Amino acid sequence: MGERSAEKSVRSGCPVSLGLDVFGDKWTLLIVRDLMFSGKRHFRELLASEEGISSNILADRLKMLLAEGIISKAEDPSHAQKVVYSLTEKGVALLPILLQISEWSYQYRSVGEEYPRPAETADTNAQMDEVRRAHLVQAS
Repeated sequence: MGERSAEKSVRSGCPVSLGLDVFGDKWTLLIVRDLMFSGKRHFRELLASEEGISSNILADRLKMLLAEGIISKAEDPSHAQKVVYSLTEKGVALLPILLQISEWSYQYRSVGEEYPRPAETADTNAQMDEVRRAHLVQAS
């Protein structure tokens, strides 16, 4: 698979196509999901997701997410050989999209019982602020 980057030429200026160029495969949004909702911040934690991503695909998607400015990485202060991945504001902005995909799945797919439907959250902005506190404050 060829290397992706923010400078890659685009197929068209269509907003759907442009978005799918970044998060149109099954792994990219799952990585964002794990960073956003599961508290996973290290490569090995992301690798352990139940969907079974391979290490080379994970490395490729992290590289692309970094190039796109959706995540950032920093040295882990508790371990010199680890890095900590964090969502950027651009990554936090994906929260409403993930919530809508989840809602669609609850309506039209067989969601496993181990994933109870969350209570309706009237304030998506409050959820986004919570994710910002977890990712952007620490990255500063």
